Amino acid sequence: MRSPQGINIESYVKPKVEGLSSVAEVNKGIQHIIADIIAKDVETMSKIRELCSQGYVTINSSKKSKNVADENAKFERYYDFTCTVRNVRPHQVLAMNRGESLKILTIKVEIAQNIVKSFKTWCNDRWVPKFCNHIVKGFIQNCIEDGYLRLIQPIIVRQTRSELTKKAENASIEVFSHNLKRLLLTPPVRGKVVMGVDPGYRHGCKIAVMSPLGNILSTDVIYIHDNRKHADKARIKSLLVKYSCETLAIGNGTACRETESFFSSMIQAGFFLPLNVMYCIVDESGASIYSVSDEATKELPNLDSNLRSAVSIGRRLQDPLIELVKIEPKHLGVGMYQHDISATNLKGALDSVVEECVSFVGVDLNVCNESLLRSVVEECVSRIAGVSSSKAGKIIQWRNEKGSFTNREQLKTIKGLGPKTFEQCAGFVRINPQTVQRIRQEEESESEQSSSTKGKKRKAGTSRSSKSKKAKLEIPTTINPLDMTCIHPESYHITEKLLEKINASVTEIGLACMRTKLSQTVGQTGMDSLASELEVGMPTLQLIMDGLKQPLDYDIRTAYEKPLFRQGLMSVNDLQIGTVLTGRVGNVVHFGAFVDIGVGKDGLIHTSSMPFYRLQNGKPLGPGDKVQVKVIKLEINKGRIALELLAVL
Repeated sequence: MRSPQGINIESYVKPKVEGLSSVAEVNKGIQHIIADIIAKDVETMSKIRELCSQGYVTINSSKKSKNVADENAKFERYYDFTCTVRNVRPHQVLAMNRGESLKILTIKVEIAQNIVKSFKTWCNDRWVPKFCNHIVKGFIQNCIEDGYLRLIQPIIVRQTRSELTKKAENASIEVFSHNLKRLLLTPPVRGKVVMGVDPGYRHGCKIAVMSPLGNILSTDVIYIHDNRKHADKARIKSLLVKYSCETLAIGNGTACRETESFFSSMIQAGFFLPLNVMYCIVDESGASIYSVSDEATKELPNLDSNLRSAVSIGRRLQDPLIELVKIEPKHLGVGMYQHDISATNLKGALDSVVEECVSFVGVDLNVCNESLLRSVVEECVSRIAGVSSSKAGKIIQWRNEKGSFTNREQLKTIKGLGPKTFEQCAGFVRINPQTVQRIRQEEESESEQSSSTKGKKRKAGTSRSSKSKKAKLEIPTTINPLDMTCIHPESYHITEKLLEKINASVTEIGLACMRTKLSQTVGQTGMDSLASELEVGMPTLQLIMDGLKQPLDYDIRTAYEKPLFRQGLMSVNDLQIGTVLTGRVGNVVHFGAFVDIGVGKDGLIHTSSMPFYRLQNGKPLGPGDKVQVKVIKLEINKGRIALELLAVL
């Protein structure tokens, strides 16, 4: 390259050596070496990247072959698709990648000719020696051409595809994380007996009736899609009446539409009167995978795997967070091409979302019965700061041996949970008021039973029970209302000082009088002065005040839209352009939101039909949001319903 005129190519010819047997082969070898040098030059590669970033580079997709099958024409819009790399959307990149992996699409990245021309001109100035003859100049120009076509262009194409995919995957993870958070924070349906229904045709619909605390009351299989449905109607009503169940949770899988129609017709006919029965369609994504998992076998060892999915569907309605944390996030069906992206990156991001949600809501250690504690509480507690899986197991063991938790201080009595662990996790643990009430009722019931059997001869095992009760009495069992709040036990003494100052008591937590007293004190003293007087930082003081203002049964999830209940249904054939409907957002992606409008097929609100001013306080839609929409386009043969957002309800 430095002195090309002095090179004698013929001297390199070796007739018996492959690649050097002729002048042409030597020329080709030298050309490849020079092309490789050019392609590995940092400045050269920086130049082509700079030109591409400023110029016109497109990504194109086309159908690979006319004979390739594309089920339901899923990739039809990408049969002849062109977009600049700068403007292509994340979902488009992921869709093309999937189409390519299924051998339906061919993807190409094309660099505009003006970029190529500018690059080659720049390379001539850099690599062609000055004052060389036309033969040498032509040879090096051929090397530049070869280097670009054979090495540089493929590198740029691969890097462009890689960068687009990486950005699209990050965007997909971001969407999935947002959707997962909203899904996990779906408000629970507390205090209701729920019948979970896992729809099916040939093998019947699996049903499970759960108590308000998630205990299984009854399970069965009904056949409502053949001639046995008339007999099974009476069985269903008998179960609903027996357990005073007015709430149905129907899974949205196979035969959902027909099952919904069956229950809807009976509700409309007044078949369940005097019960006011309503149903809710529940996303059953991941339920079948969970039902055959080791965790499900451990939790429900004596229950058939088909019935476990009905239990899971019912409990998802009762308390989504506790039930959904058992399932691997990527199986929950609220993402965008989540199965095509890096499993490691996805798991890391989603696990942090689950931990955040569990920490936001807190964990009520008494929410489940003994058969659920090992799988549910261990899963939840192990996601709390400072609590590992082994420590969670010890908490569960204590719960099984000693009975329900009545206060946070009891955590200190568990072997292996030192002061540091208590400090980290105590603020995330809750003792729900409803649970406390249940504990009191159980204690009263036990007390009545023991007084009625007073004077009777004890059985052989009573002495062991007595010893256990004696051991239990050594553990603090008093109920502290502060344990029902977000206030950390380390701040209890400060809270007591504050209550004394405002002349209030713990019995007033969450009441209007408490909020009034706090507001008056802050108005008279000021937050800064109050914090100095109590010798506490502003963030801690604010947290204490929030804890005192919030009702004892406060749940952050109540800020989100509750599940949508129905008593009747519509058909997609009932829809017309302009029909106004109320629906629930099921999934959100970069190009819009999919909404369940109760016709058996989700409609899409495209971003172009989602005016900013119609969003609630400008916040983006999320799974669970209740919306009012209008049908603006129907393609029933393709299963597409286009919607316009009218309002967020």
